[in-house]
Amino acid sequence: MIEPYDCVIMANGSFPQADLPLGFLRRASVVIACDGAIASLDKAGIVPTAIVGDLDSLSPGFRERYADRIHLVEDQEVNDLTKSILFAHRSGYRDVLILGATGMREDHTLGNISLLMEHAYLFRRIEMLSDYGLFTPLMKTATLMSRPGIQVPLFSLSPSGTLSASGLRWPISDRMLTAWWQGTLNEAAGDSFTVTLSPEARVLVYRTLSVPDKETVR
Repeated sequence: MIEPYDCVIMANGSFPQADLPLGFLRRASVVIACDGAIASLDKAGIVPTAIVGDLDSLSPGFRERYADRIHLVEDQEVNDLTKSILFAHRSGYRDVLILGATGMREDHTLGNISLLMEHAYLFRRIEMLSDYGLFTPLMKTATLMSRPGIQVPLFSLSPSGTLSASGLRWPISDRMLTAWWQGTLNEAAGDSFTVTLSPEARVLVYRTLSVPDKETVR
């Protein structure tokens, strides 16, 4: 079971369709939206708490309707998801879930996923959920919940330090991951697993929401 969050950030990628991410979005007491996500939120009947970005994707109608909650950030050196993450931090939120950050353009997907590790130190917990799985950045040793058979790839975006992993079908012992593929194709053996990091190691953990059909695992 995923613990509740105090803030949901809605990015402008693929809008959630699965029950779990949609449930988090509909139950959220705080929804911070990148400006490009407003049309999809409006179609789903969800009113954002705040809208953050350079407003290049916000129609005049939405600008007028949501004038009381727009936070213009014109900085062109960072994307709207970064602006929304920093806004959540400034607003004091500690447990943040990002939705709609994957899908559509692959370059945006890769860039958005990398933001998790870049900003992990700002929060007690920041995670990214899609219709298929959950990304969790780790900066220190942690035990994570799982279910037997779910896929659990590990990624080191900036190879440094070493990691060990127990509770997986193929345990890892004191290894540095120097390429993204090296920690993939692993799976949970039980209801939890532990990733042990050396002080300088930083790792992204991905957990699929369901146990995939073995024929679909590539």
